[in-house]
Amino acid sequence: MFLVVFRNRKRPDIDAAAYGADAARMEELARAQPGFVSFKSYTAEDGEVIALSEWADAEAALAWRRNAEHAAVQGKGRDEYYQDYTLFTCDEPRTHRFERPA
Repeated sequence: MFLVVFRNRKRPDIDAAAYGADAARMEELARAQPGFVSFKSYTAEDGEVIALSEWADAEAALAWRRNAEHAAVQGKGRDEYYQDYTLFTCDEPRTHRFERPA
């Protein structure tokens, strides 16, 4: 598994409708990519967003990063949507699980 953590803050003056449409399209497109495993996004009370995506391997995540439509929206994000962001990646993260028996 390859994990991508995208931590970001949006600009206060963004076009929220345009951002929402782009975000929905990117999630739809990512889910169709070979090697996609999962995606979740969380917003903190202070507005910071943490988006987690899991991929089968680093090659799948890299192919997603290089997707032409995704690359175009990444540029739009830097130009129009984000105040700042940090991207973390991890290949084969150590994982601990707990599940309560049914």
